[in-house]
Amino acid sequence: MEITHDKEALPNRKPPTEQDIIDELKLRSKKYLRGKGANLKGLKDKKLRSQLVAREKLYGESAKAAAQAEKWIMPSDQGFLEAEGLEKTYRIKQETIAREVDILSSRNQYDITLPELGPYTLDFTPSGRYMAVGGRKGHLAIVDMMNLSLIRELQVRETVRDVAFLHNELFFAAAQKKYSYIYSREGTELHCLKDHGSVLRLQFLKNHFLLASTNKFGMLLYQDVSTGDVVGKYRTGLGRTNVMQVNPYNSVVSLGHSAGTVTMWKPTSSSPLVKMLCHHGPVSALAFHPNGHIMATAGKDKKIKLWDLRKYEAFQTLPGHANTLEFSQKGLLACGNGSYIQVLRDVSGAQNYSSYMTHSMVKGYQIGKLAFRPYEDVLGIGHSMGWSSILIPGAGEPNFDSWVANPFETPKQRKEKEVQSLRDKLPVETIMLDPSKIGTVKFTKKEKPTVEKMDADMEAAVEAVKGKKLKKKTKGRSKAGKIMPKKQDAIATAKRPYLEQKIQEEKKASSKKQKTNGGVELPKSLQRFAHKKPSS
Repeated sequence: MEITHDKEALPNRKPPTEQDIIDELKLRSKKYLRGKGANLKGLKDKKLRSQLVAREKLYGESAKAAAQAEKWIMPSDQGFLEAEGLEKTYRIKQETIAREVDILSSRNQYDITLPELGPYTLDFTPSGRYMAVGGRKGHLAIVDMMNLSLIRELQVRETVRDVAFLHNELFFAAAQKKYSYIYSREGTELHCLKDHGSVLRLQFLKNHFLLASTNKFGMLLYQDVSTGDVVGKYRTGLGRTNVMQVNPYNSVVSLGHSAGTVTMWKPTSSSPLVKMLCHHGPVSALAFHPNGHIMATAGKDKKIKLWDLRKYEAFQTLPGHANTLEFSQKGLLACGNGSYIQVLRDVSGAQNYSSYMTHSMVKGYQIGKLAFRPYEDVLGIGHSMGWSSILIPGAGEPNFDSWVANPFETPKQRKEKEVQSLRDKLPVETIMLDPSKIGTVKFTKKEKPTVEKMDADMEAAVEAVKGKKLKKKTKGRSKAGKIMPKKQDAIATAKRPYLEQKIQEEKKASSKKQKTNGGVELPKSLQRFAHKKPSS
């Protein structure tokens, strides 16, 4: 067994030519482009068209700069397990990996046993620096994963069903027996969210500062944590569910139901955007790929399906059951059932997932939650006896962007980032299935008014003019003989635009008839009677 890197230098490899580098940069820049450019041919406003052209040019330049930075500045490459000979990667155990990796990486293999307070659920911050854990018997804790130190723990003395970090590690939400609560990093209770009710699952939409929850009555609720307003509260109508996940691409919340359906919701709609039948039994788990175009579902019919959300079709069906699913930053899919974990990988890049790694927990451990740690090759496991961590080579993004998620950020940087993220907060109206439509030009064809509608509009304009009272004027100017011509002039002025429009329509129709008649070729016997154009 060996751990290899994708860009391992070969001894006899020729140096790339200038054209090879240009082609590689073009391929890399496609990843950072914002979809196809807007079609500006039908746009009549010259100023708006020039602004949109300049913006599209700026998008292309930024994508090119990002591709150059990825090629020349990013130092690390991802590494996967590679088997030798007849060896299979899914047969390699954690003990073998621990002997091959460095000391700091081997520290990420541990097992915390707290059987009296389990089962446990967990959540990581976007930078992967901190982890929040919640035990069903009321145990809450925040752990610094960099040095594996406990920051704060508290006992709430009631059932805890789920935990979720908010915009940073200073605040986290816990779904408890009767209500949901927001706690600070020091363990101080800040808010009691009574509107959510008895919550089963929590999700935080970081770009919109929305806390989404689903409770045991089948209600889906969105609350803005920056203002405290309840943005949306809807009854799903499909019963109680504890399967909930957010698509990272468009921030659409998806719910898995007992009838085998998956529904997708946004805060501004009381009905689901999409309702698709995924299984012939209850949906037990749900996960989204980081690119947002692949969805994985698991059902009680003992099938794991992978869906292409651009076509809403299943492109692969695997046998097996899973209580929890989770995608890593590099597209590895972890499936947990009972005390067994299986990690799937798309080796060829052709949307064909196969077994990559497996891991068996101690007999009796019941896995409840899987979560990949961002920017690390680590899989966190919440189970009935506590929580554990194992190494999954190639799972995490090797290079972090300090403007997006910085594991080493200082308190000053965190404050500045918090202010900037509040300024950049997106409105709830931007949550939609296809966010690439935002900022594009929507062309609407003008419907030609019918003759009856034009007549009705003209009559309404005439009636409005007739009902208008004229001002009374002195010195004989308000006599009936002078008022009537004024009224007639006003009526004629009101009729004029409609009559002009009618004349234009008739002219267009007559010119079309002449064109069609001119294009018809007459028989030879009648050609001498045809109207001929005078020669110049």
